[in-house]
Amino acid sequence: MPAVLTLDDLTAMNDADEFHRYELSPEGVLTVWPSPGSAQAIVASRLMWWLAAGGLPADRMAQAVGLRIPCRDGLGGRVPDLIVWSRPPTAGIWLPADDVLLVAEIIAPGSAGADTVTKPIEYAAAGIPRYWVIDQDSAQTVTMHHLTGDKYTLQATMPLAWVLNTDLADHGLG
Repeated sequence: MPAVLTLDDLTAMNDADEFHRYELSPEGVLTVWPSPGSAQAIVASRLMWWLAAGGLPADRMAQAVGLRIPCRDGLGGRVPDLIVWSRPPTAGIWLPADDVLLVAEIIAPGSAGADTVTKPIEYAAAGIPRYWVIDQDSAQTVTMHHLTGDKYTLQATMPLAWVLNTDLADHGLG
């Protein structure tokens, strides 16, 4: 293991291990997560179907794609469960946070702290205007945050089924 990890190192680790997802905080802290399970994939797929049905082009959304997270002293890499862009992103493995409209994280066992405390700080610092956290409770509760200044404020909390019956424009996505 190198003393200082780069996004190239992270790419090699993710390529070599199909059972884990490797992420790097902007400060250089390595996190190893289990690969998303079927429950997470289904929630992300339901959101993608909703986005597509609302008219969002397929080339403006993706599941489990690397996102570069800049900071003062370095560059981290996160792999959100779902990313939505205002225009098609550039090609690459670790995409810039520029033009990202929404990042959604689906809470998995062991990820609640990172998804509700650490990642919102990083995504807000990267200037991502919307951050959604989806709990895997019985209602699949979606907690929606909107960037105000340099941090997120709570916009709404509602069951996923309710979100899927609303218009994209209601959430600043249409």
